[in-house]
Amino acid sequence: MNDAPVLITGGRVVDPSRGLDQGLDVLLRDGVVARVDERIAAPKGATVVDAEGLVVAPGFVDLHVHLREPGYEYKETIATGTAAAAAGGFTTVCSMANTSPVVDDAATASFVVRRIRETALVRVFPIGAVSKGLEGKELAEIGLMKAEGIVAVSDDGRPIASGLLMRRALEYASMFDLPVVVHEEDPSLVAGGVMNEGWASTRLGLPGWPAVAESSMVARDVELAALTGARLHVAHVSTRGSLAAVRRARAEGVRVSCEVTPHHLTLTDEDVARSAYDTRFKMNPPLRDEADRAALVEALADGTIDCVATDHAPHHDDEKAMEFAAAPFGVTGLETALAVLVDSFVATRLLPLTRLVEVLSTAPARLFGLPYGTLAEGAAGDVVLFSTDRWTTFSSFRSRSRNSPWADRTLRGRVERTFVRGREVYAAGGPGVVTPASA
Repeated sequence: MNDAPVLITGGRVVDPSRGLDQGLDVLLRDGVVARVDERIAAPKGATVVDAEGLVVAPGFVDLHVHLREPGYEYKETIATGTAAAAAGGFTTVCSMANTSPVVDDAATASFVVRRIRETALVRVFPIGAVSKGLEGKELAEIGLMKAEGIVAVSDDGRPIASGLLMRRALEYASMFDLPVVVHEEDPSLVAGGVMNEGWASTRLGLPGWPAVAESSMVARDVELAALTGARLHVAHVSTRGSLAAVRRARAEGVRVSCEVTPHHLTLTDEDVARSAYDTRFKMNPPLRDEADRAALVEALADGTIDCVATDHAPHHDDEKAMEFAAAPFGVTGLETALAVLVDSFVATRLLPLTRLVEVLSTAPARLFGLPYGTLAEGAAGDVVLFSTDRWTTFSSFRSRSRNSPWADRTLRGRVERTFVRGREVYAAGGPGVVTPASA
């Protein structure tokens, strides 16, 4: 690699992987972190970046995004989705399998990996399907997809209703040391619900979705994980009951982890009511009540919840312009995550800055065994510079879609620069470098 070295000076380096939180310089050279120290002299030809007043952290890692390619490029592509990721400070993302065709065999996984190499601005690792066609009937080609580069398996977007298939998936995935990422909902209990079942859904006259539809499936699957000894990762956890099941399982030594989204940490079903049926507040799982939201924040702080994942789910404006019950579930999140969390939790001192960086970077990388989320010397030169004082107005998006609850909102917290392999891929107010960064 012939890129000039990059020296980041005067910033507050926060690296939970090394217990660092102090003013240091960071030198990136030949695509890796060459040195982290006080007052590093600039090498000949180096680009010097003044990070005074900014946080310098390992690039963020998102275990749960929907890049829509192949099949739904009118919503998002790998190129536009990873441009959004770079703008949000994410240097590594894991893409879900619910594309068209579904990533359920070696050929499709190979195609996705090739498109990543050709077009991605940040590192992308595909997640393969658990079942063929996401139909929940027959296991997908898990072993063959692992050889092509998948890092986990998931039918996200749909639950695995069959307990027997779930058991077989855990057993088979464990042979390849792959986590099984579960989207937890009991279809018979959801029964057409479009928002959380409660007082808000009653007032709005919308079909309710009970919290037990999620927590009962979490309880089943942690039992199956205990039986099989496999790695279970609960996606977008949203209820107190789910958290209780995770805590019990961990106390018994079960290999279970879980993630939470920024929207479930900060919004409730009352926001659906206040928004007058705005479909940007319609997501799966639905926004829960205030007691659930508060429990999620507590669980993130105490470590029950391992990491934050955006569940970035872009949809075309025409799809979201439908009436609430008919519109698709899902919201974008890559570009807004940092500001949402800083504004709601760091600025209000509800979450330490070190914990914020941990749940966005170090912890998710560790969960999927990815060699990122650290500024250790020799590690990948993936770095984000952000401010906890400057404000961001989300009036435009690099994502192809803008179905965000925070569209046109102004929040405290701003990503200033993002580097992948020591190359700048995003700079606030500028286009950044647009060279694809293959995984």
